[in-house]
Amino acid sequence: MSEAAPECLEGVDTDAVQSALLSWYREDHRSFPWRETTDPYEILVSEVMSQQTQLGRVVEAWDDFLDRWPTTADLAAADRAAVVAFWSDHSLGYNNRAKYLHEAAQQVEDDYNGSFPETPDELSELMGVGPYTANAVASFAFNNGNAVVDTNVKRVLYRAFGCPDDDTAFEQAANELMPEGESRDWNNAIMELGGVACGQTPACDAQSCPWREHCDAYHSGDFTAPDVPEQPDFEGSRRQFRGRIVNTLGEHDELALDTLGPRIRVDYAPDGQYGRDWLRGILTDLADDDLVELDESGPETVVRLRR
Repeated sequence: MSEAAPECLEGVDTDAVQSALLSWYREDHRSFPWRETTDPYEILVSEVMSQQTQLGRVVEAWDDFLDRWPTTADLAAADRAAVVAFWSDHSLGYNNRAKYLHEAAQQVEDDYNGSFPETPDELSELMGVGPYTANAVASFAFNNGNAVVDTNVKRVLYRAFGCPDDDTAFEQAANELMPEGESRDWNNAIMELGGVACGQTPACDAQSCPWREHCDAYHSGDFTAPDVPEQPDFEGSRRQFRGRIVNTLGEHDELALDTLGPRIRVDYAPDGQYGRDWLRGILTDLADDDLVELDESGPETVVRLRR
C-alpha cells in the first residue's frame, strides 16, 4: 500500500473491495487457456495476440502457434517469414508484432540463457514489450507484477470510485487497490470485471458485479466513462433507478415506500404506471441481492439499506 491513498479512494473500504472482487473472480470467470498456465512464454504470446484481436478468436491462434513453436527456443530458431505469415493467416493485426515476438524469443535464448526475466523492468527490455505487457507477464507468470491498467481497468476505476481521467491517477489507484502478493488473480479479476460486468454498456446485475454497493456509478446511475462519453442505454433505465434507491437510502435510516418513490422519480404516482408495483419490483430485486430489506410488519412498507 502507498503511504497516502489517492483522493478518489478516500473513504473506500479497501479490504471489502479487495475481498469482494477476488471472491467473485475465483468463484466464476471466463475460461481461457492462458489463465491455466504460468509459463511466461505462453502468456507473452497470449498478451501479444490479444492486443488487436477478440479473445475468442485468440484461443485458436494461440493453440496453433504453440503447437508449431512450443518454446522460445523453437520460435527463436524459426524463419521470421514463417512467423509473419502465421500472423497474417490468422488475422492477428499488425505483422510487426510477430517480428517483435520472434526477436523477443531470440533475446530470451541469447541474453537470458533460455530463462525468462521475471520482473516488469527486465521484461520491458524484451523487444516489443511495453510497460503494460511487462506487468501482465510478471503478474500472470510470476505473481510479482504491478497493477495492470488497460482501458477496461480505467473504466472500472472511473465509474466505481470517481477516479479522474488521468493516467497517473489511474495507476496510483490501481496499485493502491491491489492486495500485496495477489497480482496474478487481482489483475485477472479487475480486467474480467471491466470485460464482462462493467463494459461500455454495463451489466451490473446480470453479472452480479461484486462492487455494486461500493460503486459511484451504480448509486448515481451515471455510467459515462473516458471511453463512454455518452450515457449508455439501459433496459428500462432500471439500473439507474436501482442506483438512485441505494443512494437515497444511504442518506436515511429508513423510508416508507410512498416516501421513497418521489425521491427517485419525479413522476412517481402510488397507483400509476410508475407507482408502488413498479417500485416494489425494483426493491424485490435489490432485496434478492441483499442490498435492501423490506419491512412489511406495519401499515406501510418500510425500506432500509442492508448494512
